[in-house]
Amino acid sequence: MGCAALAAINGGAFAQEEGENVATDTLLLAGIDTITVYATRNPIEAFDYPGQVTVIEKDVIDDFNPSTLADIFDAVPGSNIGGGPRRAGQTPDVRGLSGEGVLVLFDGARQSFLSGHDGRFFVDPDLVQAVEVVRGPTSALYGSGALGGVIALRTVTAADLLNDDETASVKVGGGFQSVNDEWRITSTGAWRSDDNRFDVVGNFTLRNSDDIDLGSGLTLPSEDEVLSSLLKTTFRPSQDLTLSASWIRFAGDSIDPNNPQGNNIAGPGNGEVFRDIDSNTVRGAINYAPVESNLIDANLVGYYTRNIVEEDEVDTTRLISREVETIGVSLDNRSRFALGSFADLTLTYGGEFYRDEQVGLDNTTVDGTRGGVPDATGKFYGLFAQAELALNNPLGAPGVLTIIPGVRWDKFENEAVSDAPTDDQATSPKIGISYKPIEELIFFGNWAEAFRAPSFNEIYADNIHFQIPNLSVPGPFGPFGPPAFVTNFFVPNPDLVPEESETWEVGAGIDLANVLFDGDTLTAKGSYYRSDVTNLIDLEVNIPFTCFLTPAQLPPFAPPCGSGEAFGNFSRNVNVTNAELDGVEAEAYYDSEYFYTRANFSAIDGRDVDSNDFVGVLSPNTIFIDAGVKWPAADIRLGGRVTIADDFDEVNDPVNARDSYTIGDVYLVWEPMRGSLEGLRVDLGVDNISDADYEVVAAGVSQPGRNFKAAVSWRKGF
Repeated sequence: MGCAALAAINGGAFAQEEGENVATDTLLLAGIDTITVYATRNPIEAFDYPGQVTVIEKDVIDDFNPSTLADIFDAVPGSNIGGGPRRAGQTPDVRGLSGEGVLVLFDGARQSFLSGHDGRFFVDPDLVQAVEVVRGPTSALYGSGALGGVIALRTVTAADLLNDDETASVKVGGGFQSVNDEWRITSTGAWRSDDNRFDVVGNFTLRNSDDIDLGSGLTLPSEDEVLSSLLKTTFRPSQDLTLSASWIRFAGDSIDPNNPQGNNIAGPGNGEVFRDIDSNTVRGAINYAPVESNLIDANLVGYYTRNIVEEDEVDTTRLISREVETIGVSLDNRSRFALGSFADLTLTYGGEFYRDEQVGLDNTTVDGTRGGVPDATGKFYGLFAQAELALNNPLGAPGVLTIIPGVRWDKFENEAVSDAPTDDQATSPKIGISYKPIEELIFFGNWAEAFRAPSFNEIYADNIHFQIPNLSVPGPFGPFGPPAFVTNFFVPNPDLVPEESETWEVGAGIDLANVLFDGDTLTAKGSYYRSDVTNLIDLEVNIPFTCFLTPAQLPPFAPPCGSGEAFGNFSRNVNVTNAELDGVEAEAYYDSEYFYTRANFSAIDGRDVDSNDFVGVLSPNTIFIDAGVKWPAADIRLGGRVTIADDFDEVNDPVNARDSYTIGDVYLVWEPMRGSLEGLRVDLGVDNISDADYEVVAAGVSQPGRNFKAAVSWRKGF
C-alpha cells in the first residue's frame, strides 16, 4: 500500500478513536477482521496484527442485550470477568493475570481504581461503542499494568449515531431481565452542525435490579441502582485539527456484603453495607494531522478520573471508603514514509505521564485511616517508540513481510504519609513479525518483555487487616464466655520489586471471501503463547498457630498468641512466585447474507516454577459458538449461543475442582429497515435456557439461572 493511502486509512481511523470524526461504517467490518487502534497505537486491521486482539463492536454488544460488560466477554477467548454475579464485584482477567496485571482504558483514559473486592468496570454497556481486548504483554506501548493485556473501551460518538444525511438523532429504549428483576431505561441524543465542524452526543441510562436467582435454586441478595451518563463533543476548526472532550459518569447504589464477590452472604466478618459508587472520567484530546503531511499525525490527550467507593455498614456505625484520583497526559505522533515501491514505514513515538492518588477512610480507627488502603501517591513517566516496516516481496519471496519492533522506558515513584518513598524504572522491548505470502493467509510471531510496578497498596499497606478469636487464653468473662480477640496487622514492604514477564507467541490465520456464496467472508486466527512471569506479588498472611489451640492443647514453651508483628500475627505483600503460563487461543467469524457464525476456543495452564503448583487465574478449556440465521425480507435475525467448558482440575486442592458445563442462550432481533417502523429494534432472548447450575468463578460459586430478556429501542434521525 502506498504511503498516501496508508496515511488516509490510518490517520482517519486514529482520529476516530482520539478525535471522533469518522463514521464507524467507513472503517469497520464484521467479526475479527476490524480496525484495531490499541494493539499498535496505529490503526491496522486486527487480522494483520502479529498477535491476538479482538474488537467487539456495537452490533455484537447489542445482540447480547447485556446488563454488565461481563455478559459479552464470552466472545473473547483468553479473557474472563471474574468476581461473581454481582455487578459491584466484577473484575477482568486476561491470559491468567488479573488486578494490576490488566490495563483498563476508557477512551484512552487509565482506570487505576483497584480494590481487593470491588469491581473495575464503572461504565454502562449502553454507553460503549466498542470493546478492544489486546491479549498478551503490551508494556512496550503502555508501561506498567499491561502484563496480561489491555481492555480498551470506546464510548459512543455523534458520528456513530448519525447517518450521512442527518444532523440530529434521538434514541430511546428500555429493557427487562427476569433473573434479577432488572429494568432499564435509556435515552441518547446526537447533533452536528451542517458544516460538520461541531457535534455533540449525550446519553442517560438508569438500571434498577433486585436479588439474583442462581442456577443452584438459591437467591443471592443484591439490590442495586445504577445511573450512567455520557456527554461528548467534537470541534473541527480546520481540516487538519480536531478537538474533543468527554465526561463519563457512573453512580451506583447497592445493598450487599462488604465483600460482594462470589456468592458471599452478609454475616460476621462480612457485614451488609450500603455501597455508594461515584465514578467520573473527564477527557480532552487534540488531533493534529495536516492533510499535506505524512510526518505529522499527533495526538495530545489529557484526562482526569475520580473513583470513590463508600461502604456504610447497615448494622453498625462504621463507614469506610476508598478514593482514587488519576491525572494523566499523553502525547504521541505517527510519521509515515514510502520507501520506494518495496516498503512502507510508520514510526509511532511519544511520552506519557500520569499520577495516581489514593485516600482511605475508616471512622472507627483512631486516626481515621483505613487498613490496607494507605493515603499514597504514585507517579509514572514513560517514553516509547515503535516502527512498523512492511516489506513487499521480501528477498524475492511473494507477499508482504511486516516487522514491528518497539520499546518503552518507564520511571515510577511511590510515596505515602509517614513512609519512605520508593522509586524504580523499567525498559520494555517487544518485536512482532508477520508474513502474508498471499493476502488471505498470515503467519505471525511476537516476543515481548513486560512489567507491573508494585502498587502503593502493596508497598504501604498498614493498619488492621482482620481480627480472630484467641483460643489460647480464656475470654474476659471466663472459659464459657466469648473469647478474647487478637489483631492481624498489615506491614509495609518497601523492598517489593516489579513483576516481570517474558512472552513469545506464534500463530496463523486466514481471511477469505466468497467461500460458499458470493459476498460471504470467513476470518480465522489462532496462536500458542508462553509467558515466564517472575517476582509475582502475593499477600503473605502469618498467624501464630497457638491462636487456634485451647490452653489444654498448648505445647510447652509455645510462642504466645498476640497482636501484630511482634507476635508473628501480620500480613504483607511479598515477591514469592515465579510462574510459567501457556495457552492456546483461536477465534473465527463467518458471515453471509443469510447466516453467520462466531466462535472461539481457549485453553490455559499456569505453574509455579519451583513447586509445580497451579498459579494464576486459570479456567477450563472452553468453546464458545454464536450462530444465527438472517431473514432479510422480514428484517429478523434468530441466533443461539453455546458455551462448552471441560472439567476444571487445575487446582491445588481437589475441593476447588469444578465440573464441566454446557450453557445455551437463544435470541431474536427484529429491526425494520424501511417503512413507518424504521428505527425500531426489538430484542428477545433467554440466557441459560436449561437453568443449569454451573460454576465459572470458583467452586461453590453458582452463576445466574434461566434469564428471560427483552428490550425495545427506537431511533429517529433528522
